[in-house]
Amino acid sequence: MDPVMFSLFGIDVHWYSILILIGIIIGLILVEKEAKKFKYPKDLIFNIAFWAIIMGIIGARLYYVIFNFSYYKNNLLEIFSIWNGGLAIHGGLIAGVLTVIFFARKYHLNFLKLLDMAAPSIILAQAIGRWGNFFNGEAHGIATTYTELKNLLVPEFIIEGMNIGGIYYLPTFYFESLWCLLGFVVLILIRKYKYIKVGATTSIYLMWYSLGRFFIEAWRTDSLMIGGFKIAQIISIVLFVAGLIYLIYLSRKGKYENLYNDINEKRVVKKGAKKNV
Repeated sequence: MDPVMFSLFGIDVHWYSILILIGIIIGLILVEKEAKKFKYPKDLIFNIAFWAIIMGIIGARLYYVIFNFSYYKNNLLEIFSIWNGGLAIHGGLIAGVLTVIFFARKYHLNFLKLLDMAAPSIILAQAIGRWGNFFNGEAHGIATTYTELKNLLVPEFIIEGMNIGGIYYLPTFYFESLWCLLGFVVLILIRKYKYIKVGATTSIYLMWYSLGRFFIEAWRTDSLMIGGFKIAQIISIVLFVAGLIYLIYLSRKGKYENLYNDINEKRVVKKGAKKNV
């Protein structure tokens, strides 16, 4: 596949960058719509989301570069060429969550509720962004056959795109995109549950994504490694367990305690983030 979507005044615009941008825009629209339901100031939510996205992209790139430093130490300028791929979602999640925690403390907000608002948007953006890997010819799995891909009901255009150098590869990006898209639907439905608690949507996101990523990562041929182990699988186990433990913790609370969908929640937004709401 051609990684370049089009050229403008001699500058190549890559599919990877455009798809990530589309995922971000759609995700931001959904977050703002959800925040409006709870009467959070739009400017405040946009400000938090903007910086979480920026720091998330930086974190995703740094994470990837750190675990590939043996290559980048001799190609320093390529560190900035993110349009060629190389954004690790786990690095982005870590940086993005830390940014949300910072703003939550600054404005006296519940950071778990902010994450609950963002969780469906994040997994949807992941589903969209994964297609950038398709156009870059990366994040694919082990070699396979045309027949096997047909048996897996992979669309023809993806099969042809996975024919790299005359060899067919498993489209792991496609499997992860479908898993994330299904996860988006699951999270949206769960979040509508009347008695869902603050933090539950985030916990389920961690468990859902980590479960799929662990098994899909087993097929990847370009995984980040440490000591012979795939880093993404290690992180997936940690995040899955963390989500499960917090979900169990929430289940021990009272039925009407700390409900996510309580639109009459009391909170104080610190000065500088609009008036108290």
